[in-house]
Order: sequence, then structure tokens, then C-alpha cells
Amino acid sequence: MNGPDFTKSDLIPVIAQDDESGDVLMLAYMNDEAYAETLKTGRVCYYSRSRDRLWRKGEESGNVQEVKAIYFDCDADTLLIKVNQIGGAACHEGYRSCFFRQVVPNADEPTVVGERVFDPNQVYKKS
Repeated sequence: MNGPDFTKSDLIPVIAQDDESGDVLMLAYMNDEAYAETLKTGRVCYYSRSRDRLWRKGEESGNVQEVKAIYFDCDADTLLIKVNQIGGAACHEGYRSCFFRQVVPNADEPTVVGERVFDPNQVYKKS
């Protein structure tokens, strides 16, 4: 096997990790078409379940992900993609990582552990 097995599922989870820092930036999904485009272009393309279409990371924000390395797990049904995160933020809420909230036991609210890189209201203006 030389890549993920899309016969098990049309969509497979993809973990995006910063190549330099090792920070986990996000979790998304790919279908075989998104995977093929990612290999061809060197920029990460996901499949958006909410939009029901291909989602080229950064198509609205400009915060694209350049592929540095691609790994697949022992079952060939999950990908780990090491990326160079252009623009500093992977999260649509403006944070570097989508994992910017930490659950604190016995606390009423989670703790925000990241800082916003951009204001999503400015980046995602709807015309």
C-alpha cells in the first residue's frame, strides 16, 4: 500500500501538524479527490463536510498550508500531514491552532490558551 485506503471510507481524518514546531493545528477530512489534488499541488486540500465540496485551505483567508510530509497510519485510514502554515493561523476563528481551548476540570469555562493571529470578522467579510 502506498497511501490511504479510501475503499474503507469515502472520507478519512487528516491531522495537520506544523512541520517546525510540532504543534497540532487542526483536524479535517479528505476524500480521494482532495488527496490527489494535495499531492499534485503541494498545498493541502480538504473535503468540507459542512459545504459538501472540496475546500482548498486558505481559499478565503489566504492562510494556506504547504505540504512538507505526508504519513498514513497502520490501517491506512488516517493521515498526518506536516505543513508550513502560511499566514500564521490554521483556525477560522483566527487562532494559530484550532485547539486553543483547554478543558480545566471543575472549572465553569475552558481556558483559552492561544492568541488570535487575525480577526475573523475582518478576514471573512461576507459581501
